[in-house]
Amino acid sequence: MDIDTLLAEHEITRQLIRFARAMDTRDWSALDTITVDNIEADLGAGELSGREAMVINMRSFLDACGPTQHLLGNIIVEVDGDTATSEAYVSDMHVGVGERAGESFSTLGDYHDHWRRLDGRWLMTQRRKLNRAVLGNIDVLGSGPGGWSA
Repeated sequence: MDIDTLLAEHEITRQLIRFARAMDTRDWSALDTITVDNIEADLGAGELSGREAMVINMRSFLDACGPTQHLLGNIIVEVDGDTATSEAYVSDMHVGVGERAGESFSTLGDYHDHWRRLDGRWLMTQRRKLNRAVLGNIDVLGSGPGGWSA
């Protein structure tokens, strides 16, 4: 493996971590430096097209709940020139507030992402989240896109 591949893997791993932290700190503008404008995503509630739609979707769940933590592990990055793919386990915890204080909702899943190097930076072009398990009360989250609630 050459140094350019190692550097690409390192930067993509850092971008994955930045994405998780952006969700947990609700720093939605940080995604401007992590994803392309026209990212395609499916975070578990249907297909999304574009960063704005993805952020609206995430906010519809996360803005109404308390603290969250998205932990990543077992990250695998495959680089092929100026494109790459990554897979990472995700364990996320969402804590309720207000009448849901003391309750939580968690998922165990996998992120499957596609990347492209643009102007020397690695940006996510596609994200798919596959859930393996869910635990707790989903009602600690916001009502979701279009007012959906479990």
